[in-house]
Amino acid sequence: MTSLVAAAALAVSVIAAAPAAAATDTWHSNDDVYHYFKVPQSEAGSIVGGTPATLELEANIGPSGTWSALALDPSGSDYAANVGPLEPGLYHYQYTATMQDRSKVSFRQPGIPVAVTSKPNWNTFFVPGESVAWMDDIAAGGTVEELSYRSPAAGESRTAVVWTPPGYDSARAEAYPVLYLLSSEGQTAREWLELGRAKQILDNLVAGRDAKPMVVVMADANSADPRAELLNAIVPAARAGYNISSRPTSQALAGVGTGAEQAISVLRSDAGAFGYVGSFSGSADGPITKAEAKAINKGTRLLRIYVGNTLDPSYNDNYDLLVDLKKSGVKYEFDGVNPDDATWDAWRENLRDFASRLFGQKGAGHGAGKGHRPLPKPYQPPAAGSITTPHIDPHGIVTFETGTQWADAKDVTVWGNWAPNGQWFRIPMAKQPDGRWRITVGPLDGYYYYRYVVDGVDKKDPADTVNTHVMESQLFVPGKTDAMLADVPEGKGGTVSLMTYNGGQGAERYAYVWTPPSYDPDREAAYPLLYLYHGGGQNYGSWLETGRAKQILDNHYLNGTMVPMVVVMPDQNGVDFWTDLSQHLMPTAAAKYNISTDSDEQALAGLSWGAMNTLSTWLSHPGEFAYIGAFSGGLLSYPTVDVQAVNASTKLARLYSGDVDFTYSFTQESMRWLTSQGIEYEYAGTWVGPHGFDIWTANLVDFVPRLFTPEYRFGGVRPPLAGDGSDVVRAGRAVPVTFTLTSADGKTVTDARPRLYLARTTDGVAGDRVPATPVQKNADNTARYRAGKYVFDWDTGGLARGAYELQIDLGSSVHAIALTID
Repeated sequence: MTSLVAAAALAVSVIAAAPAAAATDTWHSNDDVYHYFKVPQSEAGSIVGGTPATLELEANIGPSGTWSALALDPSGSDYAANVGPLEPGLYHYQYTATMQDRSKVSFRQPGIPVAVTSKPNWNTFFVPGESVAWMDDIAAGGTVEELSYRSPAAGESRTAVVWTPPGYDSARAEAYPVLYLLSSEGQTAREWLELGRAKQILDNLVAGRDAKPMVVVMADANSADPRAELLNAIVPAARAGYNISSRPTSQALAGVGTGAEQAISVLRSDAGAFGYVGSFSGSADGPITKAEAKAINKGTRLLRIYVGNTLDPSYNDNYDLLVDLKKSGVKYEFDGVNPDDATWDAWRENLRDFASRLFGQKGAGHGAGKGHRPLPKPYQPPAAGSITTPHIDPHGIVTFETGTQWADAKDVTVWGNWAPNGQWFRIPMAKQPDGRWRITVGPLDGYYYYRYVVDGVDKKDPADTVNTHVMESQLFVPGKTDAMLADVPEGKGGTVSLMTYNGGQGAERYAYVWTPPSYDPDREAAYPLLYLYHGGGQNYGSWLETGRAKQILDNHYLNGTMVPMVVVMPDQNGVDFWTDLSQHLMPTAAAKYNISTDSDEQALAGLSWGAMNTLSTWLSHPGEFAYIGAFSGGLLSYPTVDVQAVNASTKLARLYSGDVDFTYSFTQESMRWLTSQGIEYEYAGTWVGPHGFDIWTANLVDFVPRLFTPEYRFGGVRPPLAGDGSDVVRAGRAVPVTFTLTSADGKTVTDARPRLYLARTTDGVAGDRVPATPVQKNADNTARYRAGKYVFDWDTGGLARGAYELQIDLGSSVHAIALTID
């Protein structure tokens, strides 16, 4: 090495601390919630050489960072779209035009610096947040430089990237420990900065004293002889250029992919050269001998193995590696399977964990990372041709596979509501040797609905024989979210039946009817009733097949959060709404089911077009329905209204809208008119999402518990908070909340189930609410009645300081207490 150092041509130059930040894309902007993309149509046409059939944003914006495409629709002189709210983290993207012949052209905005050297069409942006503060920019960070050197193994000049810690002293008596980070095949050394955010990770670790000050050399050892590239070129060049130690106990080596494989190989061939070795999604080439194991154990202070979830291409290689390490007797630590991430999302976490364990740094344990799981066996994907509907593994990894009917297609995607707010993304599928198309994504969690898109044409999943009324197919992945949309245990839910009725002039019409598990056709007290309508382009099966209405109603019933009722889901296509409802549907429902005809026990709701008809019926026929729900819809026209009659006969009129719903302004204008007329209603607030079932299922979840409930009055709320935010609660302390409830006639209520929620407020507006955390273990967010009052001890532990609203929700009404947590 010494002789090579003398001959090496070295050059050190300071480079941009965050290369991706320099690649500013003026076609991209963002606010606190959404990221907006606007590509001028004229520029796009010039770049791709014609008018594309479609222009899309392709990015790691899909579920769990899946590479997905979002259509940029023509808007004025631009192609435009928005996406969000995005989870904190690093995103990479490109613009891709699909031409008329289905060929594709990808590009970034011309004239801006390359953000990712190995992917010149990509750009990046970082979404900050508490969960990724460990890889955010900080003011007093280290310095990044380029180190050029001559590579005898490759026969060319190469460049490494070097990070030095704050206060680095090239003349310091004690040389700095050094970590060598190797890139994978197809990457460059700069990728550790561009996608790995190595500078930010190291800056934060050292600033927080979670890692020793060290020099980090990021290099590409891929060549005909990676060992020689590392030991005879990269290491000597780094020692010549920087004040770093040559002692094995002050040297560490790690890499990703093939870089990790190279690190394991050097560990075997030159045991003891590096006291610390990390493998991020690596592998071993052949079994480790007993002699190699003995040398490794003698010369290595730490060998730590990292792997992503089953989507990590090295997953099975790592299983083999772990088996071989154990069999040969090598001492090692396993970080466990990262259940949420693979590739760079996992590798950034790997670097953070590994660097915090080097050179005598104390504090880190020897076991798996928090929440990581063991790797007991290789991953066996579903065999080709074995999947009909999507395959869900125990960890939420989902595999889609088509039949061979689209073997001649040029491109096939899965198009679904993958976005955080329910927008539709296309996930590209890969063609298999037998002509099938397949993609595996995940982990997924909750409810999704999807279609296939074949050469730009929408196709229903041919294997879906369950959903017969809609183009979408359902996918529910059990997990932590969308609990209200999950199937209840077999035999515990309500019953759905098809009701046929005469629509006039001999026309046969249909409606689906949900009855609760306790439904008794001979019960003395008739059941209250909700008529629930679909939107334009939909039908009477849409609420069941896409909107999960049965699951929502079943779960509310089993949770005790709804009054037992009958729900009728009719068809409004091709008829006069009020005539069909009043003269045909309602009489038939009353004849076939034990339902009330009292207007105080009847509700009317709908989405989009159904919401418009609901609002029009409410105002034009006061006294027919006491409860009104309008999901993403307003008034097409403003009728002459008997305001006194409407207000007197209405117990609840509740309107809903999504923030990027194309009917948003329409709904807002309708509410302004209702207010101007003195018509009483309430607005559920603006929900995050577009004009789609992600919003409407949430609306139904919120609306149903408010129906047909007693009218309560609050009293004796303790602590006696002013409720205007002036009250300050110390973070980490329990807040005992007690209150009384009385009915409208003054009688004490003992059997209510008030639930407590917490919402962070910004400028006085409450955001998304979450269940308030009770102090008691194994308790939910329901207040309990004890000795004349309702009691709930609210835990403020772990909450950030700021303004909040504590909401006591009775279903029919909400009592909000504004306060500040300090």
